[in-house]
Amino acid sequence: MRFHFALTLQALWTGVCQAAMQHYPAAWGHYDVCKSQIFSDEGLTWDYMACQPEAADMTQYLKVTLDPPNITCGDPPETYCALENPYMCNNECDATTEELAHPPELMFDIEGRNPTTFWQSTSWKKYPKALLVNITLSWNKTIELTDDIVLTFESGRPEQMVLEKSLDYGRTWQPYQFYATDCLDAFTMEPKTVQDLTQHTLLDIICTEDYSRGYVWKYDKTVRFEIKDRFALFAGPRLHNMASLYGQLDTTKNLRDFFTITDLRIRLLRPATGATMVDENNLSRYFYAISDIKVQGRCKCNLHANSCVYDKEKLSCECEHNTTGPDCGRCKKNYQGRAWSAGSYLPIPKGTANICIPNNIGPVIRPNVSSLGVANRKEVAPQVALSTAPSVHVANSKRGRSWNSYVAPQMTPKPSYSRVCDNELLRCQNGGVCVNNVRCSCPSDYSGLLCEKPRCESELGGCGGPNSGQAPLTPPSSPRLLLLLLLLGSALRREASCWPAVL
Repeated sequence: MRFHFALTLQALWTGVCQAAMQHYPAAWGHYDVCKSQIFSDEGLTWDYMACQPEAADMTQYLKVTLDPPNITCGDPPETYCALENPYMCNNECDATTEELAHPPELMFDIEGRNPTTFWQSTSWKKYPKALLVNITLSWNKTIELTDDIVLTFESGRPEQMVLEKSLDYGRTWQPYQFYATDCLDAFTMEPKTVQDLTQHTLLDIICTEDYSRGYVWKYDKTVRFEIKDRFALFAGPRLHNMASLYGQLDTTKNLRDFFTITDLRIRLLRPATGATMVDENNLSRYFYAISDIKVQGRCKCNLHANSCVYDKEKLSCECEHNTTGPDCGRCKKNYQGRAWSAGSYLPIPKGTANICIPNNIGPVIRPNVSSLGVANRKEVAPQVALSTAPSVHVANSKRGRSWNSYVAPQMTPKPSYSRVCDNELLRCQNGGVCVNNVRCSCPSDYSGLLCEKPRCESELGGCGGPNSGQAPLTPPSSPRLLLLLLLLGSALRREASCWPAVL
């Protein structure tokens, strides 16, 4: 009896502790587990969760291409002068000598060496013809960016540059950001910074002058494309409110696509000159040199894999949830009992797996439930109206000259608002299934247009009510906790009075 009562007391205390801790999750989910075994009414079964690979340095897996192919210095050997001192001409580039060669691979080697290693272009010896270089980074795989793209220049930072992205393996390109010492003169665009963007204009393509200063600022070597500052527009300055960002990424396809790439292209259009006029008598001062490129991201696996393998010079997801394909973008054979759907980040912290089910099983499966017991209402992010394609705002329409070497991307039409869901742009939440693009078929625990509302909200007493079937989120108050402990102590004393004395 003593042992049985001790177990009962331990179970009650564990329940009290869990109730008190339930309202204070330590952190949002990392989505690093795709499934786990649990006990249910049917016995031992699988609990499926949304999952994704860890972020990594993606420059380890890319292929780099330069255009024109012979733009790298050293063939024939050439001597360069310092930009800030035209009489300091002791930098030699020779492709046949390892110590003097500057091949493209040195943009991705380990930093911290002394002397610094870097790629270098030929000098501007064909001035006034433009010194144009395209550096293309290709992964042959869809990548989701998770941190800023950072370029480190050993020469002066270019006076004109464009960063572009492709989502179709380099067949078409669209700009990410323009860089210039004078945005109006170079691209007929008003200069802006990422701090000028809002939730509604996050997808706007801007021209910035922050990273194009001349040789006076020679210690400012980096050029950035700010990913985290854009995340912060939804998640807050320190990215504390990731639920808001996840909600937007879940339900807004063009926002997800904005941070997704298969290729990057760096278009170098004009090297640093350090002055208003180019010194035609000393053109060996003008060139491009890059010592490091950082691209942090993860394989896109549509929340159906937590690992990505690099084999035979190719990245691919190790798919779970009965999915297959390089991005886990379709259901396996014999697992097409319902239409394929990407996983969902919501509800926090485990998300919804949206697994593919066998052909002989109906379309309804048990949805994932957050470890908090109920999907937090704050996790359903309000929809922010975003443009359906990146837009380039021209600053001054009266200026007739435009950048004739750049072709703006085609604008895609806005989606029809007559449809409620389509599994792409507007996806049903919490395990719901889109039916004929007109309604979401929701699990029994959820309701709403996109299955975004816990059904217990409309019940008497709300989601914390006794008949809601949902655990209340708020911990017990201090007086109630004290009363519970006093009752437990009293029961323990009564139980002890029945035990025989032990001498």
